[in-house]
Amino acid sequence: MNEKKLTPKSENYSEWYNQLVQRAEMADYAPVRGCMVVRPYGWSLWENIQAKLDSRFKATGHVNAAFPLFIPMSFLEKEKEHVEGFAPELAVVTIGGGSELEEPLIVRPTSETIIGHMYAKWIQSYRDLPVLINQWGNVVRWEMRTRLFLRTLEFYWQEGHTAHATSEEAEAETRQMLDIYADFARNEAAVPVIPGRKSESEKFAGAVRSYTIEAMMGDKKALQSGTSHNLGQNFAKAFDIQYLDETNTLQYCWTTSWGLSTRFIGAIIMTHGDDQGLVLPPRLAPIQVVIIPIFRKDEEQTRVMEAVKAVQAQLSGFRVKVDDRTEVTPGFKFNQWELRGVPLRLEIGPKDIANDSVALARRDIPGREGKSFVPRQGLAETVADMLEKIQANMLEKATTFRDENIHEPQDYAAFKEIISQDGWCYVWWKPNADNEAKIKEETKATLRCLPLNQTGGKGKCIFSGQETSEKAYFAKAY
Repeated sequence: MNEKKLTPKSENYSEWYNQLVQRAEMADYAPVRGCMVVRPYGWSLWENIQAKLDSRFKATGHVNAAFPLFIPMSFLEKEKEHVEGFAPELAVVTIGGGSELEEPLIVRPTSETIIGHMYAKWIQSYRDLPVLINQWGNVVRWEMRTRLFLRTLEFYWQEGHTAHATSEEAEAETRQMLDIYADFARNEAAVPVIPGRKSESEKFAGAVRSYTIEAMMGDKKALQSGTSHNLGQNFAKAFDIQYLDETNTLQYCWTTSWGLSTRFIGAIIMTHGDDQGLVLPPRLAPIQVVIIPIFRKDEEQTRVMEAVKAVQAQLSGFRVKVDDRTEVTPGFKFNQWELRGVPLRLEIGPKDIANDSVALARRDIPGREGKSFVPRQGLAETVADMLEKIQANMLEKATTFRDENIHEPQDYAAFKEIISQDGWCYVWWKPNADNEAKIKEETKATLRCLPLNQTGGKGKCIFSGQETSEKAYFAKAY
């Protein structure tokens, strides 16, 4: 473990992030440019994310399946907008088994096309609907500028794909999944996301409507953290996904897709991390409590370790790690587990044994302010209560930071000034793709979303001055 301190966030945020991901052993660079190796600690966090999402998916009637990694090139060409949107990012296989393939294969960038092909085979009647399938897997998008977790050539995700009998059912599904993402982000990851609709310019290639959850990172940039798409009948018509309705009339299905990826790990790191390292939300943290034995003499070691084992047994309902290494100092251990973001540190030494107590240190509140001494009796209940307080405090802190950095400028000059300082702007907006492009060119800010919770009333568009009834968030983004 490298004892050198992290580059402070305020000094170089990008360098702070890159150092933290590697030193906390979340991920490392792979031999192929733009790819990453997710290390066990990072993968454990992803497994916890998977578990929380998967249970939500299954509670709403979705089931898991697996579809092929390779997709025939002709499949992507069936949906014109889709192939145009993904063409620059495709990885294409032309040789297999030493021979040139009759048809090139795409390493999946997303699975609408291959799943659409299968749904056309499986769906015959209205009785077969709805189809509610999710898959956990990996995809490849040939990104030019990459960063661990945030944007890599290959990444891991879940992608849900559903088929419905009516437009209304598809829209309800799309919005339901967005709500699930928002609930997960707030209540499990303590990331206060803003749910909203993407503009026509920013929507998914081939979608009728795209919805998103947008999060503010520690440097005030936005991160698109999960998306849900109403695909209308675009893919159903391209892949001939039809069903016989109750009147025996052939109808096209209405389909959706939605996904959240390992990018969300980056969201957790950048929402909560500080100059000491990661700060992980207790509900997702791979290790919730680390126990540090403290002793100086051999005779103390036996008593302390007996107490540690007893405490570990008391906390069997939590994800607990005992750091019993003797080759490093307790101070070294404190710094290491702070770096790795463990929510609660528990210290046990001879004095604590004498007092029948333990020392607790909260990761979300550094220094003495976050440290307390509590009785051994009822320790499991004390720890449970403290982890809940840490979870709540992390969400409150992140929400306050977000709200303090969202502004409502009254004119475009003020808008540009706020964006130049990396703040977010919440403004009246009259949809116009050309104006959106001009703003992006002039400020590097993009329209993050038109929030679902609109304030009501009317106002003048920040750019055109035209009257409108919708407001939008603009910000620089990852």
